[in-house]
Amino acid sequence: MPDSFIKKLKPVIISGREVLPIVEGGKGIGATNGYSSGAFAAAGAVGTFSGVNADTYDEDGNPHPQVYQSTTRRERHDELVAFGIKGAIEQARISYEQSGGNGRIHMNILWEMGGAEKILTGVLEGAKGMIHGVTCGAGMPYKLGDISEQYGVYYHPIVSSMRAFRALWKRSYSRTKPWLGSVVYEDPWLAGGHNGLSNSEDPTKPQDPYPRVRELRQFMNEVGLHDVPIIMAGGAWFLKDWEHWLDNPEIGAIAFQFGTRPLLTQESPVPDRWKHKLLNLKKGDIFLNQFSPTGFYSSAVNNGFIQELREREERQIAFLPEPEGYLTEPFPFGPRKRPIYVTPEDKERADGWVDLGYTEAMKTPENTLIFVTPERSAMIVKDQIECMGCLSHCRFSNWKDHDDFTTGKKADPRSFCIQKSLQKIVHYGDVENELMFSGHNGYKFAEDPFYAGGFIPTVQQLVDQIMTGE
Repeated sequence: MPDSFIKKLKPVIISGREVLPIVEGGKGIGATNGYSSGAFAAAGAVGTFSGVNADTYDEDGNPHPQVYQSTTRRERHDELVAFGIKGAIEQARISYEQSGGNGRIHMNILWEMGGAEKILTGVLEGAKGMIHGVTCGAGMPYKLGDISEQYGVYYHPIVSSMRAFRALWKRSYSRTKPWLGSVVYEDPWLAGGHNGLSNSEDPTKPQDPYPRVRELRQFMNEVGLHDVPIIMAGGAWFLKDWEHWLDNPEIGAIAFQFGTRPLLTQESPVPDRWKHKLLNLKKGDIFLNQFSPTGFYSSAVNNGFIQELREREERQIAFLPEPEGYLTEPFPFGPRKRPIYVTPEDKERADGWVDLGYTEAMKTPENTLIFVTPERSAMIVKDQIECMGCLSHCRFSNWKDHDDFTTGKKADPRSFCIQKSLQKIVHYGDVENELMFSGHNGYKFAEDPFYAGGFIPTVQQLVDQIMTGE
């Protein structure tokens, strides 16, 4: 790599300390923890542990199963909040000890997770001095600056447009300017996990991030945030591909967040089967979908889990309780086989699905029916009943974590219990039948010579490699 590139790749000040321009993406349940984040901090970068349902461990280092004892959603939600606080404090302690006093340690939360504010304040209270910054996305976290200021930690909002940051700044963040550690721009097309696509943006037409980040920097400069770095998240693999962003006044101070590449390290907590799957992905294997119970778009591997959700949605027809217009054909619904009305064409399709074994019709909030097997129907209903309120709003179970504790809408069987699926994949590694988030560059593991022969680096080796630009 030319010396010009190395000279441009400058350290940045993040959360009060000069660090390498590399940030570990926080991800969700258990996919980053104290060991992985501590290793990134020890390497002089920013390590980020997930504060979403973080694990605690037994004496042998095995994660404690999160078993819910309560019979109501509200009580299970309180258990979930308690699990989350205890686990994140433990991960913060591990990360702090692993870091050796180097780098920075961040905690990542999702504002749309259930009990986000309670968990954040509980962890910052219980882990004082061990967390330097909080990254937060999946929603509009207006209270993030106030909470961070209260505990003397920096905050790093995750946005996907200048407009989103401008709204946060004008309503809230302008009051807590000294504690704004960075602004994370997360590419809504290429990042893994949940994506911040707006209704006006086409999910099939990715936009160049440069003009979007340039626009963000222009606004930040207008409000006196010249020295606050932007962290580019989503789509980063080789830093050489971003050379035109470095030492560039239109972009300003810049660092790069890596979410997918850190999954394939020796310190990564994800199971070996997950790591093996990453090494064998191909271009096109990662699918931007809208099945998440959050309602957000999300980016995941198009495995058996996603394919089953796609098939659920395809086996779908409209219905009305009374005949009207083209919906005139009676279709027997429910245990009592009371008639609802569908089009003649849809009646024929539905009969075909029933003949194939998809005998259970389930209503969606949009007056449609989906057709599933009896086993799948039973699983969907069971998961909805066992909801523990892991989201602030959940379309799968109609849970809401405040006011009257319901969204007021029917539960949607086209979605799934995200808590259950993520817990299963991160602890047991079922990469075919559970949700497997990934950034869209995940296929590059199989193409990158660095990983030839199934090589899995340490975090230090990965950081050293990234810093070469290759």
